[in-house]
Amino acid sequence: MPSRPHSVETDSPKDRLAGLYERMEQAYDQVADRIGLSCSHCLDNCCTSYFQHHTYIEWAYLWSGLETCSPSRRQAVQEKAQAYVQATREALAADLKPGMMCPLNQDGWCDLYAYRMMICRLHGVPNRVRMPDGQTREFPGCATTQQLVSGQSRFPALDRTPFYVELAQLEREFLSSGSRSLPRVKLTLAEMIVQGPPPIKFD
Repeated sequence: MPSRPHSVETDSPKDRLAGLYERMEQAYDQVADRIGLSCSHCLDNCCTSYFQHHTYIEWAYLWSGLETCSPSRRQAVQEKAQAYVQATREALAADLKPGMMCPLNQDGWCDLYAYRMMICRLHGVPNRVRMPDGQTREFPGCATTQQLVSGQSRFPALDRTPFYVELAQLEREFLSSGSRSLPRVKLTLAEMIVQGPPPIKFD
């Protein structure tokens, strides 16, 4: 199903981010369908992957989802996030790669699926991104994907570039609505939960 038309002039940043997320999912699904990728019964749970996120607008969107939860559920998520942050710090201090389960994962499912971050929506399929210097970086996808395309010289890949460009533009506009400059974001999802809502929120 095609995403609804969006208007830069009239849609709020939150609505535009939701539209971008929807288009990300559609592009992901097209590639996943072509290579036969399904997350059902996958033993390589991507919710244990260690990711740091870099945008205030996604942080705000995540918290708009958390605020739809009951106080008891939000407290439970925050407690899991605190445990995640502590375990991650200990792993990094020991020069180990963190591999804890995401605090939003509940019985194998994301509790805030509609509010999940960009990388959660694009991780898994083969993908590429064109860097600002013009170089293109290629990523093979998750372990299941690599098995599916093993031995194939050509297979579809998701181009993340236009989504990154649009997200960067949304981030610039979102930050310009604030009253002060902010440092760059480099936080895990759990840290975004533990620290609370970002300094700038949706109107």
